[in-house]
Amino acid sequence: MAHSAKNVSWLVTRDAAQAARVLSEVRSATLAGQRAPLPPRPVIEASWGRMLRSGVDPDHDFRADLLGRDEIERRRRDSPLRHVLPVLREGLLSVADVAQHIMVVADADGRVLWREGCSPVLRKADGLGFELGADWGEGVVGTNGVGTPAVTRQPVQVFASEHFVRSHASWTCTGAPITDPRDGRLIGVVDVSGPLETMHPATLAWVNAVAKLAEARLREVHLTSLERLRAVAAPLLAKLGGRALAVDKDGWTAAVTGMPYTDRVALPASLSPGRRLLPALGPCAVEPLPGGWLIRAVDAPSPQRTTRIVLDVAHPRRWSVTVFGDTGSWTHELSPRHAELLFLLALHRAGRTAAALAADVFGDPARTVTVRAEMSRVRRYLGAFLEHRPYRFCESANVEVLTPDDPRDLLPHSMAPGVVRARGPLLGLGETWEAAARTR
Repeated sequence: MAHSAKNVSWLVTRDAAQAARVLSEVRSATLAGQRAPLPPRPVIEASWGRMLRSGVDPDHDFRADLLGRDEIERRRRDSPLRHVLPVLREGLLSVADVAQHIMVVADADGRVLWREGCSPVLRKADGLGFELGADWGEGVVGTNGVGTPAVTRQPVQVFASEHFVRSHASWTCTGAPITDPRDGRLIGVVDVSGPLETMHPATLAWVNAVAKLAEARLREVHLTSLERLRAVAAPLLAKLGGRALAVDKDGWTAAVTGMPYTDRVALPASLSPGRRLLPALGPCAVEPLPGGWLIRAVDAPSPQRTTRIVLDVAHPRRWSVTVFGDTGSWTHELSPRHAELLFLLALHRAGRTAAALAADVFGDPARTVTVRAEMSRVRRYLGAFLEHRPYRFCESANVEVLTPDDPRDLLPHSMAPGVVRARGPLLGLGETWEAAARTR
């Protein structure tokens, strides 16, 4: 049967059952190492490759333990997603219910925290294990509309047998990541799902648009909280001499005095009042404020002799840099772009010019302005350990990089040419699942 990907997309809108049969042939042939009637879509093929390498069983449904009610409530309270539920409900629920879909909101770990919509479809979802507290990470249940967008950092529609696990082939999922608009950190995924016959290609744009509205709402919440903190801190800062600033609990700056303004200060994971050594400021006096901290630099910052810098890019969705020095250690969670840049600098210890980094990241050496802007942001928390002209880690730094077991799983969201080259040749999906599993 000769089809093209475009023909399948066209067919889905007119005959979902026939499209499902075609995709079932594609899946069976691809996993068996045979010639498929058409290749899987690139985002699906890449996901299937990850599943083959990680050993997810395509023929058996695996379900992780559900979170308990107390843990679900704790995660809901701690998640920024709680601020955008009204936006998601207004944008998705009314249409989803009419179209026989449900709306699912999961956190960055892939755990389902909210699930609402058409009652009959909710009952069908129960049969698939798509329940509150369930883990729908890609590494647990295979290619799907929650886990796959979390890995790729882009909206993804998974129709019928594009799901890696066979028992999900009667389902269609469309998910979009929700990221922190301040730093690009993944917060969670919003997904609209239902029986395969309810699928429509326009759902992808619809869900992604609502996810972007949710991110805009998070930006408003952040700015409002900084305004409140600024109103409290401004009178205090006006009375102080020397360098001081007010930051929120995550280190975002509300007000400064006696020093240049910076968007964010790197804070230890568990900051408490008292005298503390902060990476960007040196010895400081830290005092609590409603919604944040008042930080006063009490001495000139003293250089820290670094013993080790650990760049952790082993996880498919979360990356960090940890600095170990004479006075202790601190960790900073990285955005997708900063993870790419620091990995490339660790790979090229002799350094990279702005043009070389632009070619590594964007495939265009002319995009030096963008690279310099991003490196300026990196230097705000790692400046003591980076040099420029060219950009590189300082010679005294002992840099260690934690990577995935398989280089092909390195920063799976990234299309940066330098990262793609580091992954090496992609897995040929002509291997059978059993053969791929043996190579783990």
